[in-house]
Amino acid sequence: MLNPVTDAFAATLRARLPEAAFRPLTPAYLQEPRGRFHGSGGLLVCPGSTPEVVALMRACAAARVGIVPYGGGTGLVGGQIMTDGPAPVILSLERMRAIRGVFAQENALVAEAGAILAEVQAAAAAQGRLFPLTLASEGSARIGGCLSTNAGGVNVLRYGNARDLCLGLEAVLPDGSVLNGLTRLRKDNTGYDLRNLLIGAEGTLGVITAAALKLYPQPEAEGAALMVVESPAAALALLSMAGRRIGGGVSGFELIGRMGLQFLAEKMPEIRQPFAEMPGWMVLIDLGLGAGQDPAAALEGLFAEAAEAGLVSDGVIAQSLAQRAAFWDIRERIPEANRKIGSVSSHDISLPLSVIPEFIARGGPALARIGDFRINCFGHLGDGNLHYNVFPAAGKTRAAYEHLRGAVKRCVHDLVHEMGGSVSAEHGVGRFKVEDLERYGDPAKLAAMRAIKGALDPLGIMNPGAVLRQG
Repeated sequence: MLNPVTDAFAATLRARLPEAAFRPLTPAYLQEPRGRFHGSGGLLVCPGSTPEVVALMRACAAARVGIVPYGGGTGLVGGQIMTDGPAPVILSLERMRAIRGVFAQENALVAEAGAILAEVQAAAAAQGRLFPLTLASEGSARIGGCLSTNAGGVNVLRYGNARDLCLGLEAVLPDGSVLNGLTRLRKDNTGYDLRNLLIGAEGTLGVITAAALKLYPQPEAEGAALMVVESPAAALALLSMAGRRIGGGVSGFELIGRMGLQFLAEKMPEIRQPFAEMPGWMVLIDLGLGAGQDPAAALEGLFAEAAEAGLVSDGVIAQSLAQRAAFWDIRERIPEANRKIGSVSSHDISLPLSVIPEFIARGGPALARIGDFRINCFGHLGDGNLHYNVFPAAGKTRAAYEHLRGAVKRCVHDLVHEMGGSVSAEHGVGRFKVEDLERYGDPAKLAAMRAIKGALDPLGIMNPGAVLRQG
């Protein structure tokens, strides 16, 4: 059993850490963006260095006090919020945000875990390099949190998840020992890959304090287009065609349905709609090409071939960087419109690309057997990640469907599992999907995860109740 933070324990910490490490526990640290998880309290501690994290971890281990790592607070599955149990230490690395070094010729950057994603992007850009992890929350998400949740974003198709963008880690383990793995090596086959063990562990195995990250050359020319497609199957065929014609130059390929555009028109009418008549489906294609290559010409050629094949019926190609940004603004504002509508249940899922059209075709009728819903299906089609969100019928509120939320989630996730997909594509497990992991996870994998947790965190102090149910 864990012990709560007490005045005596707080005094012990204050004797070991500078006063700057202690900040008031404001409501922002006790709630998450969707408002579904609320913390009950704790002690907020903000170490300013790795040795200070070590001192904190050792004190918590000795007193058997739980630790909840807190990044930018943008997580959507409750991983950063402990809703019950003994009051924990809430560990924020917001004071550890230094860029320790940019190694442009190596295409590498070393940042502390509290660095905000946008700051890392800017530091790379200042040296003529690109850090390609791109999220809607990049102005507040922190690198440690991005790695701990293996964040995805819009560029996974080309550059991979956060896991694929990390060369090495510095981390403090639950006993206070430091994993000195901050290597910039591209090849290092010296045993178990502890870096990849900590990435995606959501703070349950230790605390990431710094990371060596991969950079890339900045594209010399960028472009984007919106193309109307007949169906998700046509969108997949267009994706294959784009890969054949443009190769690795395709950075993003987003699927957008009519419902998302209708929500934008209803809640954010200032957003300019791209077509006079809202299409049933459209895709946003983003390119990043090298010197001497013309993105607009590449997209024009793609559209011409796709139109001849019957895959697209209309389209618009960005004629400037401002118009390209406007296209992306449409895509990025859809989640904001979703929040204004208020979903019954939102799902971050991934599927094998070839079965996505079938999933979409089966999902609507399956949900209709439960109730009257509107479905907004959109997301990163290029890597198989859909945001499949279920909303009240027009004129009704989320409150009227609260009793159906569990059935809706179960319906969607059962179908995803049946079709070989994942019920958590890029948002993680947190506390929201612990039961889902138990229901759909491979038994051997779950047993191995519990064994690893028991070996590295035998006292169970790291993010109690997240990912794995607390014993």
